[in-house]
Amino acid sequence: MTSTNIDIARRYFQAVQTADMAALGELLDEAIVWHQPGTNQFSGEHKGQGAVFQMLGRMMEASQGTFAIDEIRTLMANGDLVAATIRFSGRRDNTSMSMDGVDLLRITGGRITEMWLFSEDPATEDAFWG
Repeated sequence: MTSTNIDIARRYFQAVQTADMAALGELLDEAIVWHQPGTNQFSGEHKGQGAVFQMLGRMMEASQGTFAIDEIRTLMANGDLVAATIRFSGRRDNTSMSMDGVDLLRITGGRITEMWLFSEDPATEDAFWG
C-alpha cells in the first residue's frame, strides 16, 4: 500500500516537531527547492537537501533552539500539492513571535520536492529573524 500525500505531509510535520533528522532526510527530496518568505537572513530560494538542512540549523541556532511548529491544524491535498495550516513560534533574546502560517508542499514519488511557506505577519517574522 502506498502512502497518500497527506500521510507524507503528516510524517514530515511530525519529523520537524520531534527533530527527527533521519526521517526528514527520507522525506525531503535531494533536489528539493524551498521558498522561504520575507526579506530576512533566511529568505529566498534554497536548493537541495543540504541547503535546506543548513538553513533550518541556522534558524534553530538564531532562535536558541526555540523555533517550533506548535500546531498542525489542517492538511488538504489537491493532486501533488498539500497545503497545511500551522502555528509556529520562536524566541530570540528578548523578542518572541507566534503566528499562523501556511506551508505548501509539492510531493512527487513519495518525497517532498518543493516547499513554499507563508506567514500571517511577514513584517514581524522579518524583524524576528533580522
